[in-house]
Amino acid sequence: MKKEIAKNIIKLSGKYTTYTVFTDWVKIVALSIANSNTLLHDKIWRQREEQYLQVINKYSKNEQSILADMMGMLITAFENETYDILGEIYMEAECGNKSTGQFFTPYHVSELCAGMLLENKITKDKGQITINEPSCGGGGMIIAYLNLLKKQGINYQENVKVVAQDIDWNSIYMCYTQLSLLGVKAIVCQGDTLTDPDIRKYPRERVFETIMSKLSFCKY
Repeated sequence: MKKEIAKNIIKLSGKYTTYTVFTDWVKIVALSIANSNTLLHDKIWRQREEQYLQVINKYSKNEQSILADMMGMLITAFENETYDILGEIYMEAECGNKSTGQFFTPYHVSELCAGMLLENKITKDKGQITINEPSCGGGGMIIAYLNLLKKQGINYQENVKVVAQDIDWNSIYMCYTQLSLLGVKAIVCQGDTLTDPDIRKYPRERVFETIMSKLSFCKY
């Protein structure tokens, strides 16, 4: 699935760079998930709907169909495996280069770093575990940590809450999409953690909440 999505991104490039196609696709996927999880069609819902239409209307009907198929492939990929799929698609489609200045950490490196953080075994009786990632990128480090918890017998969908921040919107869309598809209770916020650390003061348009977070009434 990963390679097929990357091939489609390259196929759609020409009028736009592979980087633009990838970021457009991730944005509309994230906005689709966010709005489908929102019952109240308020100002934020309408803003995100307008953002979605602005992006999708850049592409022809046939291209829109391909983008939709790619979302289906992504959902299927997450049903079969748990890792930083979007980060690998980004690199597979050669979106990371000197001009964009954005590269995503290889997943095996994220696993190594997560293992260093999780030196002591966490048991099921620890209760709710909170992960705060101040520079989340696409969410690779979070996913690696969740996988290690899973290996220790901890159901991260039930016992883990994630608060993630990043200054880059593309990273926010990637992280939110991946944590949503993994069924994680997560709040993903766009902002500078160093200069603006208190996410409780963030305007709602900069905050994305997964459906699992909404159902569990997580507070941030």
